[in-house]
Amino acid sequence: MKMRNGELTVLTGTTKGAFLISGGADRSGWAVEGPYCDGWPINHVIGDAESGTIWAGGGGDWNGAGVWCSEDGGATWKLTKLTRGTIDDWAAQDPDFAAMIGWTDAELPFEDTFTQIWSLCYSHGKLYAGAKPARLLASADEGQSFQHVESLSNHPSSGSWNPGAAGLVLHTIVPDPGDPDRLWIGISAAGVFATEDGGKTWERRNRLSNAAACESHSHPAAPSDGETGHCVHNIMLAPGSGDLLYQQNHHGVWRSSDGGRSWDDINKGLPSTFGFPIRIHPRDPQTIWTFPLNGDAAGRFPPDAAAAVWKSENGGETWEAKREGLPQTACFFTVLRQAMAGDTRDPAGLYFGTNSGSIYASFDEGDTWTEIARHLPTILSVEVMDRN
Repeated sequence: MKMRNGELTVLTGTTKGAFLISGGADRSGWAVEGPYCDGWPINHVIGDAESGTIWAGGGGDWNGAGVWCSEDGGATWKLTKLTRGTIDDWAAQDPDFAAMIGWTDAELPFEDTFTQIWSLCYSHGKLYAGAKPARLLASADEGQSFQHVESLSNHPSSGSWNPGAAGLVLHTIVPDPGDPDRLWIGISAAGVFATEDGGKTWERRNRLSNAAACESHSHPAAPSDGETGHCVHNIMLAPGSGDLLYQQNHHGVWRSSDGGRSWDDINKGLPSTFGFPIRIHPRDPQTIWTFPLNGDAAGRFPPDAAAAVWKSENGGETWEAKREGLPQTACFFTVLRQAMAGDTRDPAGLYFGTNSGSIYASFDEGDTWTEIARHLPTILSVEVMDRN
């Protein structure tokens, strides 16, 4: 696939590889290309619109962990493999199997210390990767090699980090576009961490702004001890805001006006406190979207089996359901934490993928929706690369 100026591509990670779904300059004529990355489970795909480079992170017990890179719009891919998988153990013991799959023995930089790459972020010329079990990696050569950010793994709280349902994963990496030394990350289930010195030190930021009002929940992931539930699901920094963050937690949607040092509950008006993604308008820090589900133990599908993206235009003070174009009966899909993204056009476009293999898009800032792809494998992530 050759990407052209003006083209918009929805970068999609699935359980069976990466897919590129491209539309023209008018956001129409969507075409699906893939699967790429040898069918690996791909947890996250990102792109750099300026260079056209695409990275895809994933793996698992069978493959080991790695980051794939394409510099030609998906036509060819190169793998930087980071850890060993079962396939390596089998091949090392069976020359015929090794020959069949084209395997050669190689020393891997992290051997068997983690099993998957869960998240990627490219900012200020550096590529970051989050792993399972939770650790942060950084690359100064666009993914050809990675270093372990040991200062985060050595945080005094690390002994108390507990895995969420998907394991102990570092799933969200949020850069400050104006300051390369500032970075926020989300770990399930350990919470939000931030650095303001380029990763030399990290501060855990989960404090409630009004602890007394949020102590009544009994769920293990609910706020307690004066902090939000440590099972953070997704975080975003409002563009141009400096310190305004929004978080979808295992137990609610939260807003922080001070870079995560304190969090305000903005759940009132939503049908559920449980969900995975959060999205912010590219120019209006008060306009946000989320996709509530009915609860972690109730099936994790839209309330009343009727899909809706919920939109707020006042920073979460009030919410409105946007349903037009979305299934309103017998809808049992899930939208995962990295499976909602947006473009920067005017009006802003919004995109989300489902675990049933569909991608829905809105070209009027979430008011109406259309399905632009279907029958894909389980969708784990959605990002947008806009070469406008």
